Amino acid sequence: MKKVAIIMGGYSSEYQISLKSGNVVYQFLDKTKYQGYRIHIFKEKWVYVDDQENEFPIDRNDFSVMVNGEKINFDVVFNAIHGTPGEDGLMQAYFELLGIPQSSCDYYQAALTFNKRDLLSVLKPYGIKTATSYYLNQGDEIDEEAILKTVGLPCFVKPNKSGSSFGISKVKTAAELDYAIVNAYKEDNEIIIESFLDGTEVSVGVINYKGTVTVLPITEIVSENDFFDYEAKYLGKSQEITPARISPEMTEKVSAVAKKAYEVLKMSGFSRSEFIIVNGEPHMLEMNTIPGLTTESLIPQQAKEAGISLTDLFTNALELALKK
Repeated sequence: MKKVAIIMGGYSSEYQISLKSGNVVYQFLDKTKYQGYRIHIFKEKWVYVDDQENEFPIDRNDFSVMVNGEKINFDVVFNAIHGTPGEDGLMQAYFELLGIPQSSCDYYQAALTFNKRDLLSVLKPYGIKTATSYYLNQGDEIDEEAILKTVGLPCFVKPNKSGSSFGISKVKTAAELDYAIVNAYKEDNEIIIESFLDGTEVSVGVINYKGTVTVLPITEIVSENDFFDYEAKYLGKSQEITPARISPEMTEKVSAVAKKAYEVLKMSGFSRSEFIIVNGEPHMLEMNTIPGLTTESLIPQQAKEAGISLTDLFTNALELALKK
């Protein structure tokens, strides 16, 4: 019986969603193969939380825990931390140094994909289309005229390194730009401002399933709000239609681009890429490497459509991690 540390929580605004994802992994883990341990990772504490909600501190020297006088070492880690430090490469590098296998991609891929600006720059030479963008670092002079000349209106102002749509604004008039920039800086010290892409939004899960890079059924996103924001993602203000209502030819085209991005980046583990299809061409917005794993989340929806149960999905991730 392998001991699995399911890490959840994190240091970002996404910690509550991560706790939900981690608890779903714990619930659906194959109990005949794995013994799961819920590990909460927060700035102020790293603790193992048992079924009675008792907390036991993690020894960060070797990522072990003492429980009632017994030292527990883990065979493998299931990473369910959205945002930092689970999705930006920090935990991946830590576990690599300790020699403990973990379920997500490697530290370089995590750091690269977490930075939208760098990710899109790396993929552009491979013919993967993106929105027109303008970048700001905190402290830069804000030249509103230059920004709007580059990206036009409406446009999106986003933190460069964050998830779950925290800090994102859709800017419809020049007067709204300053507030949107201030709002994005609350989440990150780098900003990406992108032209508005008017088209069909889709989300594409790509995983290595039993040794083969596999594109899951595509989800179409129809938000009741102006865009796929936090309310749309988590509070029911959107329709998520799987499989997407796009032609077989377009399904093939989007799938090929998502798979290409996964393979070009030498990804492993889960990925979920967001695209907007404009004039028959998929434009990539971002790639998530620790996507939501709650029962309502997109990857579980897509896996279900593909005939893959949550238990199979999580078992596959752990088996591949143990083979790394």
